[in-house]
Amino acid sequence: MVFNFISDYLKHRFTSKSRHGTHSPFVYKLTDEVIYDFKSKIEYKSIEAQRKKLFNDDSLITVTDLGAGSHLNKNRTKKVSQIAKNALKNPALAQLIYRLAKDNNPKSIIELGTCLGITTAYLSKACPEAEVITIEGCPETAKVAYNNFKELDLENVELQVGNFDVLLPDVIANAEKLDFVYIDGNHRKEATLNYFKWCLPKVQENSLLIFDDIYWSKGMKEAWEEIKNHSDVVVTVDLFWIGLVYFRKGQAKEHFKIKF
Repeated sequence: MVFNFISDYLKHRFTSKSRHGTHSPFVYKLTDEVIYDFKSKIEYKSIEAQRKKLFNDDSLITVTDLGAGSHLNKNRTKKVSQIAKNALKNPALAQLIYRLAKDNNPKSIIELGTCLGITTAYLSKACPEAEVITIEGCPETAKVAYNNFKELDLENVELQVGNFDVLLPDVIANAEKLDFVYIDGNHRKEATLNYFKWCLPKVQENSLLIFDDIYWSKGMKEAWEEIKNHSDVVVTVDLFWIGLVYFRKGQAKEHFKIKF
């Protein structure tokens, strides 16, 4: 599995483009102004300070894993510091998700897979006027995330704890429309495709769906291909670590691989 992942990564590096190889004005602008905006921002500092605290937290929690699990650590009892080092999105990727959210300017955000809440914090800081609903399957992980939200003074986050398959349909049903959805949970083909299909009735012109770990496994790669080829999807951007899905009507259907 690790060999396949490395092979996929190298293949992506050789076949992907930078903004200068992109002929779509929309994707060029997105790449130039959002994806490749590596300037530091003041909002990053408090969140990264919180991440460092998690790296030093050796308290033990019992992890309930309802998804495909971890490639790195299968033990159910884990130190918070281990989870922080192995499971959290690295700063570059978390900050990219911050910029994508800020650029999208959503009224509401749904995150599937809270983990310890660092990416949630980036979403909250990117869009302080938006309602952020984040769903976590593990109660003890969710407790750590909740404490992080309190320490970071995040007031626009609603944390729901439970099975994604039970909670997500209700969250979608209660939404007028879906502006920004970040799916980072379960990592199984069937589940990922279900989440995508559940979202479809509520997506609109400016909706953005982000799928995490699209090269995680054979099943996730197959799910990503099905999502790309769906008739409602117009533009996708494959950044290897995440895949962006847009529904911009009136634009030619195109798929892009961008180096990140």
